Amino acid sequence: MTTVLIIDDDGRLTGPMRFQLEAQGFAVLVAGDGTSGLRAAYTERPDLILLDIMLPGMDGWQVCQEIRRFSQVPIIMLSALGMEVDRIRGLELGADDYLTKPFAFQELLAHIRSILRRVQWDQAQIPDSQLTIGRIRLNLAAHRAYKDDVKLTLRNKEYELLSMLMQQAGTVLTREQLFAQIWDTDWLGDTRTLDVHIRWLRQKIEDDPSLPQYIQTVRNVGYRFASAKEVVW
Repeated sequence: MTTVLIIDDDGRLTGPMRFQLEAQGFAVLVAGDGTSGLRAAYTERPDLILLDIMLPGMDGWQVCQEIRRFSQVPIIMLSALGMEVDRIRGLELGADDYLTKPFAFQELLAHIRSILRRVQWDQAQIPDSQLTIGRIRLNLAAHRAYKDDVKLTLRNKEYELLSMLMQQAGTVLTREQLFAQIWDTDWLGDTRTLDVHIRWLRQKIEDDPSLPQYIQTVRNVGYRFASAKEVVW
């Protein structure tokens, strides 16, 4: 059974949310503050975390950052803070998604299922399958990426984006294709999120992010990853 950990101090929200998620077949844990939520994330190892930002004591930003020190569990941040800068901050700290309160339960459920489908897809990859282009290597089974055999620290969506681009190296992928696969068709966020993730990836895999060799921009269309024959190293 899939376990969801809710870290939120608003009982008026967590009570109904727990009831509705359990009705959908999820096992649900609830923590009412950041410290106990962080402890539950470490000891219970849930499959997904719903994390509020405005928490007593340790806030959601801090909790997200600390969780990423020991786990890549999918995190959806829930907040009344709807500014783009808050969404980007959540992504930078390692969150996988960001929903602004108030939201409908069906919208939340769609985001949960979207993330869990991607996790299941990753886990279903062929064991020990490897993909190498130039100095970049993916271990598809282990969900890890390397440059010169040094492990790269990637957020979940960064890895998914890199994997999709590398598996179709040499092919131009449109922005719509990338959103449909990485954020799913129910993604309602700012489309500039894709460009932010591309920028983060370039900072990690390119020798000179301002002159990218691997991830190339195709103006007004999308992005492509250079084929093995194109990479000079």
